Amino acid sequence: MANKGQDTSDRRMTKAERKEAARLEREALQRKIAQRKRTRKVVIVASIVVVALVAGAVVLFAPRSKGLPTAAELIKAAPAEAQAAGCGPVETIKPYGNVPATSKDSQDRTHIGTTPAVPTPPPLTSYSSVPPVSGPHDPTPWNAGVFGTPPPIYQAIHSLEHAAVEIWYDPTASGEQLDQIKAFFRKPANSTKVIVAPYSYPNEGSAGQLKPGSQMVLAAWHHMQSCSEPNLAAAYDFVAKYRFPASSGQKYLGEAPEPNVAI
Repeated sequence: MANKGQDTSDRRMTKAERKEAARLEREALQRKIAQRKRTRKVVIVASIVVVALVAGAVVLFAPRSKGLPTAAELIKAAPAEAQAAGCGPVETIKPYGNVPATSKDSQDRTHIGTTPAVPTPPPLTSYSSVPPVSGPHDPTPWNAGVFGTPPPIYQAIHSLEHAAVEIWYDPTASGEQLDQIKAFFRKPANSTKVIVAPYSYPNEGSAGQLKPGSQMVLAAWHHMQSCSEPNLAAAYDFVAKYRFPASSGQKYLGEAPEPNVAI
């Protein structure tokens, strides 16, 4: 038997003592698990709050996607934008063959294949400008729209006779302004009597491509404007005045023979 002052830490525990120790151990473990769960919940909630705040900040401070300018904005910006894009003045082009359009010998409005004088399409080199803005053309006009490939050129010439405007661009051209031109004139409200397309007719030699230094040419019947690079404001300003009917607030400056005929 141990003495009163003898260390008893190594004595065997009774059954009751072991049971009590196991209970205390379980409770300690349960408290530890509960603490971990509370910590995990706090971390999760904090993370959600941070994500929400960051997302809100992104929405609040992220730049809005720039929409297309309005017609009024384009008209106002046109003089400065045309200068920046290297656009020259609007040229008045002589009729086909330099024969007055009122002359009985004029072929300026001749339908190809309907007269012995023009049985087949003439070479583009015979026209008064590049691209052509009048002259013998297909009996059927080309329809309005934005095209990724060059339209039939002789049908496109016919469209000009009906007061359409063509926005020709060099097939190598690219960039935001060209994308905006395409997007703007795809909208039904802006597409009437407007043809946007690349100008590329390799079989026609130099007359089948835009002149060097011109990446955009705006064409109406007997009128043309060349620009060093595509520009939406410059293009719309030309369309607004040379397409019939002219845009709101603009005076029609064209001289298409059949302005009231659709394409």
